Amino acid sequence: MTEFSRVRQWLHDRRPGYALPQPLYISQEALAFDLRAIFARSWVLAGLECEIPAPGAALALTVGGSPIVVLRDRAGTIRAFHNSCRHRGAMVCPPGRSQRPVLVCPYHQWTYDLTGKLVAARRMQANFDPSAHHLRPIHVRNVAGVLYVCLADDPPPIEEFASGLAPLLAPHDLPNAKLAHEATFIEKGNWKLVMENARECYHCAVRHPDLALTFPTEVKAHFAADEAGRVARFEERMERAGLPVGPTMGAWWQAIRFPLNEGVTSMTMDGKHAVQRLMVEAEAGDIGSVRFATEPNSFCHALADHLFVFTAEPTGTQETLVTARWYVHKEAVEGVDYHLETLVALWLTTNKQDIELVENNQCGVNSFGYIPGPYSEEAEALVGRFTDWYCAEAGRALSVLERS
Repeated sequence: MTEFSRVRQWLHDRRPGYALPQPLYISQEALAFDLRAIFARSWVLAGLECEIPAPGAALALTVGGSPIVVLRDRAGTIRAFHNSCRHRGAMVCPPGRSQRPVLVCPYHQWTYDLTGKLVAARRMQANFDPSAHHLRPIHVRNVAGVLYVCLADDPPPIEEFASGLAPLLAPHDLPNAKLAHEATFIEKGNWKLVMENARECYHCAVRHPDLALTFPTEVKAHFAADEAGRVARFEERMERAGLPVGPTMGAWWQAIRFPLNEGVTSMTMDGKHAVQRLMVEAEAGDIGSVRFATEPNSFCHALADHLFVFTAEPTGTQETLVTARWYVHKEAVEGVDYHLETLVALWLTTNKQDIELVENNQCGVNSFGYIPGPYSEEAEALVGRFTDWYCAEAGRALSVLERS
């Protein structure tokens, strides 16, 4: 019996087009598997290039339970490392953003330069070899200003994703953005339930009335609904403005520019721009949203006036850390060009409503009476894509783990 033999059985029990078997949402074995087989093998959104604007700027975060740090070295190159000292494993950089000329472990002061090279280790024996103890690098890819990392030695191919997404995001000039606000939430639900909720709007018209004012909640898979030709007219207008629409999609990503509701220019409580210093001036900022999402744990909306980013990090079998971030043009001045309360109100409200939904969902899934039900092929197509991807990726990972 292999370490994750029961996971294979649970995957085998999954009925196509249906929610997952109960153990995949509630068991410690499934969580341990997900961290090792899913999060440690996938490209995960870490942040934006603009968050590390100068040499020495660093962004420390956790990916699948593993601390990492993304930084800009003295030559301006973006690098990423496991945030684990090569001495006794302490975290070198504290969580969050910082600026530092070198990386110094707070425990015993082992010191690394910005390329990860160990440059100082006090009181070590004469035969100690510093060159064998550099920080362990991880893969990082900058896609039009958005930073993705992968912990795997051999990461999944990313070129098709990058080449498809970059033209959609290029007009938003994200390297010249800035972080306006970050909020975190603890949801008492398995990370897969959090992401299933985030992959559909079946519930939005009733449970997110504010979001429904701006977001087309009745769209079908990949935002394909076309009300009396409105999508076609939007696409023609975007083509004239030189703004790519897409879509582009692969097994683990989707991206498309789609129109918001009639008369709406941004995803805010009133449907108007929350930031007067626009990121995209074309069409007076009436350019819909570029929604881009990657498995396992993110979705984003790039609008004319701001970018919204959602990520989910598993912290327990029935606990997930959700992080929401809002970015604006770097020259936008808070209190002049935008008011923070107005900028963040819609997604703060929506996320708090989703906490209630996810936690209710988890309670029901915990029931002895839980039996997986079928997804709506129209309203939950992206949920089906997510769980299909999860099961396929889990199966591939099991095959690799069983051979190792």
